[in-house]
Order: sequence, then structure tokens, then C-alpha cells
Amino acid sequence: MLTKNRIALNRIISPSLGLKDFFGLARSLGISKVELRNDLPGKTGIPGIIDGLAPAEAARMASDQGIEILTINALQKFNLPSERKSRVEELKELLCLSSAIGCKAVVLCPNNEKDDRRSGAEQYRDSVDALAEYGPLFAGSGILGYIEALGFGISSLASLPSALGAIKASGFACYRTLLDTFHHYIGPDTETMFGMDGLGAAYETAYTGLVHISGVEEKIPPETYLDEHRVLVGPADRMGNRELVARLLGLGYQGDFSFEPFSGKIQMLPPGALAQEVEASLQFLGAAP
Repeated sequence: MLTKNRIALNRIISPSLGLKDFFGLARSLGISKVELRNDLPGKTGIPGIIDGLAPAEAARMASDQGIEILTINALQKFNLPSERKSRVEELKELLCLSSAIGCKAVVLCPNNEKDDRRSGAEQYRDSVDALAEYGPLFAGSGILGYIEALGFGISSLASLPSALGAIKASGFACYRTLLDTFHHYIGPDTETMFGMDGLGAAYETAYTGLVHISGVEEKIPPETYLDEHRVLVGPADRMGNRELVARLLGLGYQGDFSFEPFSGKIQMLPPGALAQEVEASLQFLGAAP
């Protein structure tokens, strides 16, 4: 069953809110889980993740409001060899901050640039190599790494099964997949991996650390979908989020679902109106109190 205690808010939902107010927004909705980010306007980098606060102060703020921090999103270009050295140093900082504020995982996103000339085989091998190199850092910190496949055509890791394969090939147990419903819809994976064609499920829910939810309502071809089209899921959703969530629950997924809308139409809503939109989306998805 989908219940509110399995729902989180990604901070991209309202980038202008300060950290305390963001926590307050979640609590006003009966939501106790959030994701933080290192790429918000004016709040980039390690200090920006917690608005320049001391980690102990941010941790206390979360504790006082009963907030659990699920992830910091994200270590970008994790599988690009030319960036490996700088990514290792950034990851060390992210893991240190995660430990200090009680965050359970760091999201890893693949290179997503059109000038990436590597073959698919090279991109996969580089993903495995990167996870193998980062593995001791994650294992030593007790923090998990969530590998997010980005479904865009230029992505160097677009398939969820490929991400899972790279995790297994890395030899480390500190990794999970992050299933993003938007990227699944626009990417190369089909519904057969969820058993929706009656052939039986091929997706291993045990490896899933988190599910990102957003919807698209624009009547445009899926190959033209962009982050800016991602809104909260409602009756006009064209991606079948409600059915996919139900299918994942039916397959035994026990983890959390996080709202991650990038559309400015959502991000610019005042807190009261945003809370109403989130509540409507929760009701549409059938989330119980």
C-alpha cells in the first residue's frame, strides 16, 4: 500500500524556499522525508546543500521537525573518466556531509552531454569502473549510492537494467538503482521489465533504493519531453505514473517515492498553493494517511 510515510519531497519542487521552510512544507503535508540538492540557483555546491548552515545546525533543524533526509542529489557525470579525480574529491565531501546530517544516500547521475563520443560499451565499462572506484568510499562511510539512469538520448547510462548490471559488476553492495518514472518513460526500457505484458517481471525491486515521480501533461511527442515539462502527477498525466506505482507495489517494492517536478509552473507556486497541488497528487495516486 502507498502511504504518506513512504512519500518524500525533492527540494527541486520549490527551489526558493529556505531549508527550514522546505522542511516545514513537508511537515504541513504530513510528509516526513525529503531529498536535498547541490544544484539549486544560488545554493550550489556543498555549502548550498544546507543553505550554508553548519551541518550540526541543519541536522538539528531536521530532527526538530521530524524530517528524515533520504538523499543528496547528485554527483554528476559520475562515469566520465576525465572527471574522475574531481568526482572522487566531491564524493568525499558529499559523504562527509551526509554522515553529519543523517542523510542515507547520495545520488549518482551519468554523463548526459551530446559531445560524449564514447561507444555504448565504453560508457558501460566506465560506469562499472567508476562504481568500483567509489565503492570503498561508500562502504567506509555507511552511506548508500543510488544510481540513476537518465533516459535522454544523449545519456551515457539510459537503461535501468544496465545500471543494475553495472552495480552487480562493480562488486559492491553499497549501491542501489534509482528508478525515475520520467526517465523510464522516455528511455530505452520497455514495460516488459515490469511484467506488464503478462510475461512475468524481469525487474529486481530488491535493488531499488528510491523512485522519483513526476508527470507530463503536454501533448507533445515523448522524444521532445524535457525536465521543464515535469509536473506533479494528476489525471492529465500522459506517462501512466499511477499504474506504474501500483505495479511496483505489486512487485513487492518496499521503499519510498519522491516527488521531483522540474516545471517552473510548480516551482514558482507559493507554499500554500503548492501544498494543495501536492495533496491533490497524493490523492490521485491513492496515498493513504
